[in-house]
Amino acid sequence: MTNTINAPMAQKDLISAMRGCEQTAGVSVLRHGVLVRRAYLTLIDVISGRRAAPERWRVPDWAMNQDILRRQMTPEVVAAYQVYHDCGKPFVRVVDADGRVHFPDHAAESERVWLESGGNAEVGSLIRMDMDAHLLKGDQIADFASRPQAATLLLTVLAEVHANAEMFGGLNSDSFKIKIKHLDKRGRQVLAMINASAN
Repeated sequence: MTNTINAPMAQKDLISAMRGCEQTAGVSVLRHGVLVRRAYLTLIDVISGRRAAPERWRVPDWAMNQDILRRQMTPEVVAAYQVYHDCGKPFVRVVDADGRVHFPDHAAESERVWLESGGNAEVGSLIRMDMDAHLLKGDQIADFASRPQAATLLLTVLAEVHANAEMFGGLNSDSFKIKIKHLDKRGRQVLAMINASAN
């Protein structure tokens, strides 16, 4: 069954919908957003040298560059984006014939419901682009690197991979290692292109 929105909603209703929809077993969409936000703040502390990385975390070399901190968008925008980035999932949730849950085109829907609830357009743009770093291919790197949001998206996806690790078997799982390897490669390529264009 798919839920749809037919009328504008208040942000409190959006929060309620996020709280009532499971992202994965035992973790609501809202809780997931909070966990991503916390992982991001941990990353910022690690990159800034205020703390060591948590045990078994894998922070790529490209993320340990102070330039990436200077390229983050404003703290208020980043916080809202990270907490609400999947806010459209309750409205596109479908269960297939095998009982598996899917959230088709959730990034676009998340931007739509965020804006409909009165949310900031800059946050909405980040929400719409949230999946781009996850799915980044070689021929998309130049376009991605040209965006002012690129550094924020990269650190957020790194935070998300760590926050989501238990869903994929933990920090020692093959799935986590594959995701980190992909992100390490793409992150290096994007940051190299950003730095080259800045010089």
